[in-house]
Amino acid sequence: MQDLRNESDDVLVKLYENGNDCAFDILLDRHQQVLYSYIFAIVRDEDMANDIFQDTFYKAITNLRSHRYTENGKFQAWLMRIARNLVIDTIRHTRPMVDIPDGTEQERLLSDSSLSVGNMETFYHNEQTFNDVEQMIELLPPPQKEVVKMRIYKNLPFKEIAAMTNCSINTALGRMRYAVINLRKMAAKRDLTFLEY
Repeated sequence: MQDLRNESDDVLVKLYENGNDCAFDILLDRHQQVLYSYIFAIVRDEDMANDIFQDTFYKAITNLRSHRYTENGKFQAWLMRIARNLVIDTIRHTRPMVDIPDGTEQERLLSDSSLSVGNMETFYHNEQTFNDVEQMIELLPPPQKEVVKMRIYKNLPFKEIAAMTNCSINTALGRMRYAVINLRKMAAKRDLTFLEY
């Protein structure tokens, strides 16, 4: 049996469209980790992420079987668009207060690696920058400061932050968004690079 693992995505798509189920298994194996990470970074809920992940591949299978895939060389981007649309639909139905605008600012906030504890060393360039950032965080309005500390220092998902601060997820996201805007303004005055997306 032919080893298909080194074939391009487009070759695998054509093979799957022609009835080779093994080709799709390789596509799934090749893209599942990135796709799941992308979905989970937005929804921050394991069950919801799994559901959306499965729906994404179900929709991909349906489209491929109907020969509706035409984006040569862009299979992963195509999958990500399917996932993003399903994420938006799911969030609108389950969390009507949360809105993901076209600019995907909230997606970037949720998935930005610099907001995780594991990347603090890249978030702060050196000890002086660390001290400057700590001082700036202390200057934020109390609700914004609370959310920033929970998100950055404790690495809590926004769902938990919302529950602990007795507000909606949308409010928690809004506080983080305004905190980032305020911190960027303060950082610009101090000539620091802060939270680049």
